Amino acid sequence: MKYLAFLLTFLLFANINYSQDKKIMEDVQGIIKEVRAKYAPDKRTALLKIDVKAQKGIAHLEGETNIPEAKNELLKKMSEYGIKCNDMINVLPAKELGDKIYGVVNASAAYLRTGPQHAAEMATQCLMGWPVKILKKEREGWLLVQTPENYIAWVDDDAVALKTKAELDEYFAAKKVIYLGDFGFSVKNPDMTSQVVSDVVKGNVFKLLQTIGNLTQIEYPDKRTAYVESDKVKDLNEWFDGIVVNDDQIIKTAKSLMGIPYFWGGTSIKGLDCSGFVKTVYYLNGIFLDRDASQQALQGENVDIKNGFGQLKKGDLLFFGKKGTDSTKERITHVGMYLGDYEFIHESGRVTINSLDPQKENFSQYRFNMFVKAKRIIGSINKNVLDFISSNKFYGK
Repeated sequence: MKYLAFLLTFLLFANINYSQDKKIMEDVQGIIKEVRAKYAPDKRTALLKIDVKAQKGIAHLEGETNIPEAKNELLKKMSEYGIKCNDMINVLPAKELGDKIYGVVNASAAYLRTGPQHAAEMATQCLMGWPVKILKKEREGWLLVQTPENYIAWVDDDAVALKTKAELDEYFAAKKVIYLGDFGFSVKNPDMTSQVVSDVVKGNVFKLLQTIGNLTQIEYPDKRTAYVESDKVKDLNEWFDGIVVNDDQIIKTAKSLMGIPYFWGGTSIKGLDCSGFVKTVYYLNGIFLDRDASQQALQGENVDIKNGFGQLKKGDLLFFGKKGTDSTKERITHVGMYLGDYEFIHESGRVTINSLDPQKENFSQYRFNMFVKAKRIIGSINKNVLDFISSNKFYGK
């Protein structure tokens, strides 16, 4: 009888503890969901990965975030609920990085992936000279970084030069040039037939050292030096100040990329996806757009298309996917750029031109059926490339 009474008592307390822990789990998961909706609604641009286990009335939290405010609010809300907590949430950048939590892209086009391995899916690209925030380092030489568009992805550490704050400030303060040729090479000596240092692509940014005749000496973020043809580079600030953003120039840039093949995650002349194409076109005209089509669809001004395409102007972005309904959300899956006369240019297998006019030979019934909305970038977003790639404004406080 004593054993039976003990067993019943044990089961009673076990059940009470189980119910209590289950309630804690539900409450904490609800709090995490609320905090994520506020601070990290888009997992592409904000990191808030939290696992919770409840044992004997205590919530054990493990995970990581790059948003200190999110962690603080999570813990505050748990305290308000009266929930005891074992906090094991890491705030990035990881302490193991020391003071080198800044980086500058050190390859013509760095390939960023969804995981710390070359077999992982491509997420995006960053061009030479773009700054990145270093969040943590993985085994076998991979870095988790945040790009100027706030995209979070993994990159091979050879593609990024790590810097302290002082080194970064020196880099930002240095005079720089932007490469405006489509594609080329830098060489070791002031002779274009000398040893190649690396390839270079349109939009790459380098520190300027000196000009020798028709060659310009440049410095890479990792301090390598090389020479490029002077007529293919321009002082970065002079280039930016000389940009006149208008529809004709935007279209000229877009058409200069005709035929470049589709490449998932591509944002360089080496290969482009649909949003990478329009991002690259506007980047080369001084305007820094968000990375993905669904994000770009939130930028600029809405264009009224209720009565057809008559209000569209050259350079407007056209978005395709599925329109939202009372019960479903809008879903954007593709973007192109309006050329006028019902034609648009977009990356679809290759950069090509299609029409929204059923009478035209290049009419795309598929895109016509998938058309969702249009946004105007020209005149609604100021030139801002330098704020993102050559200024401490990218790093904020």
